[in-house]
Amino acid sequence: MKVKPVMDALAERGAQVILVHTGQHYDPSMSDVFFTDLRIRQPDYFLGAGSGSHAAQTSRVMLAFEPLVRRLRPDVVVVVGDVNSTMACALVTAKSGALLGHVEAGLRSRDWSMPEEVNRVVTDRVSDYLFAPSDDAVANLRAEGYREDQIHLAGNVLVDTLLANLDRARDGGTLSRLRLTPGEYGLVTLHRAANVDDPAVLAALLCALDRVARLCPLVWPAHPRVAGRLGGTGLADLAGQVRIVPPAGYLDFIALEASARLVLTDSGGVQEETTALGVPCLTLRDNTERPITLTEGTNQLVGVDPARIVAAARQVLADPPAARRPALWDGRAGKRIAAELLAGAGAADRPRPTSAPKHAGSDPAGPAADAGEAGAAHGRHAAVSTRS
Repeated sequence: MKVKPVMDALAERGAQVILVHTGQHYDPSMSDVFFTDLRIRQPDYFLGAGSGSHAAQTSRVMLAFEPLVRRLRPDVVVVVGDVNSTMACALVTAKSGALLGHVEAGLRSRDWSMPEEVNRVVTDRVSDYLFAPSDDAVANLRAEGYREDQIHLAGNVLVDTLLANLDRARDGGTLSRLRLTPGEYGLVTLHRAANVDDPAVLAALLCALDRVARLCPLVWPAHPRVAGRLGGTGLADLAGQVRIVPPAGYLDFIALEASARLVLTDSGGVQEETTALGVPCLTLRDNTERPITLTEGTNQLVGVDPARIVAAARQVLADPPAARRPALWDGRAGKRIAAELLAGAGAADRPRPTSAPKHAGSDPAGPAADAGEAGAAHGRHAAVSTRS
């Protein structure tokens, strides 16, 4: 869902766009439904990576993607986010010589125990274009020593997709099918391993959710893996008043999110979506790679302590935060990214990730390149977008 705004904007400008689905997410409720709901065309290539350990999954993606890149010889590969597929395709691209663009660059949780944090850092390190979603991500990249010509404040592609589909979601009848009234329920999402793989942590969270549900009815479209854990261990009984329903498609979930009184989540994307929608969000984690949603949004970190979660929910229900949204979360991030990719020089003429910084006063690579070079780049660049 994050790659579609970039694909559409590149295609509008005449670039050849090749879509690769790595198969990291292969359950129909976590993959096919997004293609259908968002009207994404079928992938040109499907790598079939499947599940497994981090090393096994990463290696399978690399082994499948490398011969494809060698055969297609793209000018630039665009990867999105922080999953294993992102890092795997980034490493293959960097060694192929093609330019690499990372969408959602610069996000940092400061938690090295998170596999996603490792993926973010590695992907940024080998990328030519670092497309940051917010000012804090730009600050992170500068602090880590990246050159200014690599860093581009583009805005948030997730918000592009959200805003483009919000009316369709609201008109889809999701709330009526679930017998929900706008503004009179809370929404729950949990999927991170730290929260759902440890039975003790999960049990405590379920007890907290049950207590919150007595203040405000909660509905939980459970991730397939989480639903399996709940059903197989008997932990579902601890959820008590929480209404657990099957996984929701993208449009159904956005409809639920937009009309919720409160959202409780451990998802980075949901933190961003609730901020864009002006919906109060409690993040059940001790850190976040999206602190902009705390300082310029409707999100707050509450950790996993049940008493703290319940207290925060009680406070937010009584006095919800004012709606606010970061700069450039305006639905045009994909267009900014496409413009930068197609205006830049080719791999032979552009500084690469470990090139020395240019001397003060020299022109950075990118949109300021002369018209002849930019025009040649526009006709030359093809984009391979990878989807997890």
